[in-house]
Amino acid sequence: MTDIRYLITPEGRRIAHRTQPGQGTGILFLGGFRSDMTGTKAAHLADWAAARDRPFLRFDYSGHGASDGAFEAGAIGDWFEDARAVLLALTEGPQVLVGSSMGGWIALLLARDLPDRVAGLVTVAAAPDFTEDSMWADFSAAEREALLRDGRVERLSAYSDAPNLITHRLIEEGRSRLVLRDPLTLPFPVRLLQGTADADVPPSVALRLLDHAEGPDIRLTLVKGADHRFSTPACLDLIAAAIAEVAA
Repeated sequence: MTDIRYLITPEGRRIAHRTQPGQGTGILFLGGFRSDMTGTKAAHLADWAAARDRPFLRFDYSGHGASDGAFEAGAIGDWFEDARAVLLALTEGPQVLVGSSMGGWIALLLARDLPDRVAGLVTVAAAPDFTEDSMWADFSAAEREALLRDGRVERLSAYSDAPNLITHRLIEEGRSRLVLRDPLTLPFPVRLLQGTADADVPPSVALRLLDHAEGPDIRLTLVKGADHRFSTPACLDLIAAAIAEVAA
């Protein structure tokens, strides 16, 4: 396994990353909300890339994993800035972006901001605009009142014993990063992967993204019975195959 190294972003945040050298088009993995670069998908793809001598880069957003910062202090824009700094400072030429859940939203922001640095895009249960369309839209009146009054609200998590702490800043700042309200052009191969049994990001989100985005080569694959983790051996193989396809 490659050693953890650190990048100081232009905003002054210290970001942990693992960089694997190789030949050909590089791959940048973008993890999800409260996840880190040791997760199943990231680790599997790191091994897959190493076996093929393909450059592979994974990192932790600020407030995640081995990176500095407090999770509750962060927002979508901060994590986008972290990803942008990693892409620009640690890679050369166009990359294949692989975005999981929230990482799919981050990948779309990178693609909109830096299309010349994107060779292709693979998303896994992408969750664009989730702070608005999932969190805020699903809050009860009492939760919205608490968020506005206290600046934060806690919600139970299916993936951790600790509840998710949702801050007012996360919701408000996310509104300046939405990608499904304005034209979204993706002028490179795009593969959207989605499980039909995903209780966190339902297939309707993937269908909305497919309908909204414009580009010459955008395809959606639905996997019957796959959940949000999308980490069975068959699902992991499908992610790798999609990466190989868009990079070819």
